[in-house]
Amino acid sequence: MFIVVLTYTKPLDVIDAHLPAHVEYLKKQYEREVFIASGRRVPRTGGIILARAASRKELTEVLRQDPFYQHGVAEYEILEFTPSMSLPELSCLIES
Repeated sequence: MFIVVLTYTKPLDVIDAHLPAHVEYLKKQYEREVFIASGRRVPRTGGIILARAASRKELTEVLRQDPFYQHGVAEYEILEFTPSMSLPELSCLIES
């Protein structure tokens, strides 16, 4: 599993110009069950995505489809981890 930390590299008015396309991209990744959760950072300096992918390379290819990436308005940090504990409602996230 991966945590993706996005950091905006452009002013918010530039980010907002690409936001509708970014939201459509997110929806497609949820349909594919690659993304599990996402949202804005507070304060609004970027975003966070919780993702599942077979490998870092596969996730990197998915992230390259993001309009934020394609227009160079955000940087991406990928953190990989293996969930070992969760609330009972989220036990499907546990990896052995």
